[in-house]
Amino acid sequence: MDNQQDKQIRQPVSEDWHSQDEPNVKERKLTANPGDRIADEPQSVEEKAQQVALDVPDITGDQIKVPTYFVVEYPDGEKKALHHVKDAEEISDVIRQARLDENGDRVWW
Repeated sequence: MDNQQDKQIRQPVSEDWHSQDEPNVKERKLTANPGDRIADEPQSVEEKAQQVALDVPDITGDQIKVPTYFVVEYPDGEKKALHHVKDAEEISDVIRQARLDENGDRVWW
């Protein structure tokens, strides 16, 4: 008599991620883009200003470079490094405040 298990079709499939010995990307709290990560140690505005989130060609071949932090200098002289993902809303607010002067040059405040 045939065993039920013998009748099953066996196909090669990926193992379930729950059975892996090491943590997956989500469990390790990694992002798809390493440039999106925020350092565990505190950094100065100058250090943050040097970080690049993305530096790749787009579909047309133009090189696209996106900073991890956008450095904003407020009217009182305070400089703040805004993270391009975490602080996106604040970056949008700053851009909305931008104005053009009589020469057509952008004036931020």
